[in-house]
Amino acid sequence: MITRDTTKLVCLPYAGAGASFYRPWAALAGDALEIVALQLPGRERLIDEEPYRDAHRAVDGLLAQLRDRLGGEDGRVALFGHSLGAVLAYELAHRLAAEPGREVAHLFVSGAPEPDHSRARRATGLSDEDFLARVADFAGYSHPALEDPEMRELLLPTLRADVEMHEAYVRSTRLPLDVPVTVVRGEEDGLVGFEAAASWSKVSGRDFDHVEVPGGHMYLTEAAPELVRLIVSKLV
Repeated sequence: MITRDTTKLVCLPYAGAGASFYRPWAALAGDALEIVALQLPGRERLIDEEPYRDAHRAVDGLLAQLRDRLGGEDGRVALFGHSLGAVLAYELAHRLAAEPGREVAHLFVSGAPEPDHSRARRATGLSDEDFLARVADFAGYSHPALEDPEMRELLLPTLRADVEMHEAYVRSTRLPLDVPVTVVRGEEDGLVGFEAAASWSKVSGRDFDHVEVPGGHMYLTEAAPELVRLIVSKLV
């Protein structure tokens, strides 16, 4: 049974995704974790709101949203983020670790190099067709909704904003994060290599673990049960 003492796993979306991606995780986690999926503007129930283009403004908004969700409760939280979500989770972890009464138990980052690493090939500023082709090349995956012209027109501005936010990101601090960090990478990820993932060890001031799992950059779309089991194993 989920109680006030249950660890809350705060989940941050990857580029173009919404909080609903993590809805199935609640059943997968059972009583071991409480899934708290945060929502960025420009998608799902916030579709009419202007998306962020700056990661630090996004973290300001996410922190306020999380405080509302927690309702002033102290307690144990962990964070998970994939790709764009990884750097948002990292920045949010720094903010939460500085709050009195808050225990940040673990940071799980997935599908992303450490915060100082920026990729040479970028998608920001390209034409719509070139942008979508570049993003699909990066991810090794293209969401079927982007094949529909009406859906693409609806989703493209938010996807562009998310990619710009990620590509322009600069970390807010060089202080080590006093939180255990686990990085997860798909073994066939062509966007984030082994060394780029392993370099997250530079930001951790505590325990660090690097886990390789089957699949490419978007491995988590098909391997959610295995990923949730891994997260639970690190927290219980």
